[in-house]
Order: sequence, then C-alpha cells, then structure tokens
Amino acid sequence: FHGIISREQADEILAGVEGAYILRESQRQPGCYTLALRFGNQTLNYRLFYDGKHFVGEKRFESIHDLVTDGLITLYIETKASEYISKMTTNPIYEHIGYATLLREKVSRRLSRTKNESRKASVTSEENTPVEKITSLVRRAALTQNDNHFNYEKAHNFKVHTFRGPHWCEYCANFMWGLIAQGVRCSDCGLNVHKQCSKYVPNDCQPDLKRIKRVYCCDLTTLVKAHNTQRPMVVDSCIREIEARGLKSEGLYRVSGFTEHIEDVKMAFDRDGDKADISASIYPDINIIAGALKLYFRDLPIPVITYDTYSKFIEAAKISNPDERLEAIHEVLMLLPAAHYETLRYLMIHLKKVTLHEKENFMNAENLGIVFGPTLMRPPEDSTLTTLNDMRYQKLIVQILIENEDVLF
Repeated sequence: FHGIISREQADEILAGVEGAYILRESQRQPGCYTLALRFGNQTLNYRLFYDGKHFVGEKRFESIHDLVTDGLITLYIETKASEYISKMTTNPIYEHIGYATLLREKVSRRLSRTKNESRKASVTSEENTPVEKITSLVRRAALTQNDNHFNYEKAHNFKVHTFRGPHWCEYCANFMWGLIAQGVRCSDCGLNVHKQCSKYVPNDCQPDLKRIKRVYCCDLTTLVKAHNTQRPMVVDSCIREIEARGLKSEGLYRVSGFTEHIEDVKMAFDRDGDKADISASIYPDINIIAGALKLYFRDLPIPVITYDTYSKFIEAAKISNPDERLEAIHEVLMLLPAAHYETLRYLMIHLKKVTLHEKENFMNAENLGIVFGPTLMRPPEDSTLTTLNDMRYQKLIVQILIENEDVLF
C-alpha cells in the first residue's frame, strides 16, 4: 500500500515489471482505493472495494493477491484468445454430447422405471430423441386431454460456482479459466457452463432428486420435474385425504389446525416425500391436512398465480362486464407456466367439490376466495398497501375460478 499517490507515480513504480501491482489511495477521491496492475506494458487502474472480501467486479476474494492472480489469468486469456472466445458460443457441442446426452439418458431411465405406458408415450417419442418442444397452447391442450403429460419446460437455476481443478463448459466444450468463480452451475440439475454460455442454454433443466433437499419452499416446476409427477405430490396427497374424509367438515379451510401438527406434516413431506403418512390414524383432525396444503402454497417462492401474471389477473378482475371479465381471466390463465396451470386447475376442481357440500361445511366459493386469494397470489413488490388494496380482487379471482372451473380450464 503506497498511500495517496497519483496515477503517474504508480506507473513509475510499476514500470517494466509485468504482473506487478500496488494499492494506492486516490488523489481525486480520498478514502477511495485503487489497484494499479501492470499488464501488457501498461498500467491498468481498478477501483477497489471491500465488503468482507476484496473485489473490483462481481468476484469476491479473500486476499488482494488472489484477486490479482485471477485478474492476470483473465486478462491473459482475453488478450490472447479474444477472437476464439467470441466464437465459443457459435458452434456449441451442447446438442451432440455432454449434458444433452445425459438429459436423454435421464428421460429414458425414468421412462423405463414408469409402469404407465401412456406416460412413456407422452414424455418422449423414442429413446434418442430430445424432449419435444411444443408451444404453450398445444401443451395446455395436451394437459386437459392426457392426464399423464407432464414434461414441463424449466429454465436452469444458474449460480456462480468455483470449480476445483480444470473444468470445461458443457455448452461450448471450452476451458473454464480463472482462479475462482470460473463459471455457473445449475443448482437443480448440476449443468456447468461459462456465464456467457448460460444465456444460450435451452430451458431443458431436468432437476436431480439428489439436489432437491426439501418439498416445501421449493419451486413448483422444479419439484414436479424432480419427482416426475404432474403436480406437487403434497397437493395430490392432501386433496386425496381431504376428499376422502373431510368435505363435510364445518369451516373446511377456514378453521385452523394446530400449528405444531401442521409443521409436523410439513416435516413429514420434506423427509419422506410422497411416502409421508397423513392418514386419519396419525392426524385425525382434517383441518391439519387442510392447513398443511395452504402452508405449501404460501411457502412457494413463486406463487401458483405467478408474479409475472399477478397484475394482469388484478386488471381482469376489475372489468365490470362478467363475460368480458371471464374472457380476460381465461387469457391470463394461458400465460401461466404449465405446472402452475395444472396445479391451479386441479385445486379449483377440488374446491368446486367443497362448495357442493356447502350445507354441511358452510364454505361457498366466496368464502374459499377469501381464504385462498392471498394464498395463491401475492403482489411482486412486498407492499402492505398494495396487498390491502388488492385483497377484494384476489378473493374475486379465486371465486370466479371456482365457480367457472369447467369453462376456464
């Protein structure tokens, strides 16, 4: 560290010593620090920051020396191979070897384990053919016609990753350089690629159960793809149990079960998945199962009615003409991701059954709308005022979905 010195003084100190560096305090901005680094016969100056670790860009380092080491590697690669780097993504090996091949093998293995032959036909046409890409409209049409079609599209969940030892990108097959944070890894399926290559990878993530540590608080599409199911198994299990012994229960979904018992059900699903025992012998109070189902929806990182479609649903609910409002809601439903759409459809069919026992359970579509409105949809911004202003529209949306489930879905 050389204190407050000018760029010119830093250049004199570093002159002729390739790869050397010093730290200095800026003359123009006292209190701000600069890393002066000699590379390519010139002195490069970088604004230096510290938040527990040192950084000049996105990467954080324990020491300045590690930061400089990584910087020199990157500068050298980008200087010597800039033309090569610019062409890396133009001829990817992704579709021919690597992850795409593993993807086909995973799908094939899953299909061989599945007893239901119709599932086999719906997911893949032949063993060595990539999963078919179809439009959202066709996909949703298939969902209503074929109860076994659940090969939903899913984007990769890439996060910056530090690789130990030499590593190659599974998109372009080129070396991943640098000391740390050389690329990104999908936390759901394990795909490793350059950060720039991640922009070109198709939305074909096949989550690995080994990487999915829990059921609650897990992204809905990630969960159903990991378990190879049409809907989250929590939804299927809870609804099956409720319809078997709870449709006539007074105040169903409105009356709360004991919080401790609901947490027990949550832990059972997280621990045992679809083998979780939620039978009457373990949980005689059906309100516990209903509470566990509501908690699952509340805990979703992206609500069933997604943040992207939230404002469109609210605007549709504000339309005064009933026919136009129904048409507008139907149009927005088509924008939901397929797994979210299918989960919502299945839930609305169930809630319609609940209303058919209104004389016993005292729960009509409006009452269920009050309960499920804020559970199924939340505004993108965490604003109490927005939530309060939108509550009546949230209730109305769910009420309309229940009353018109046969038309809307």
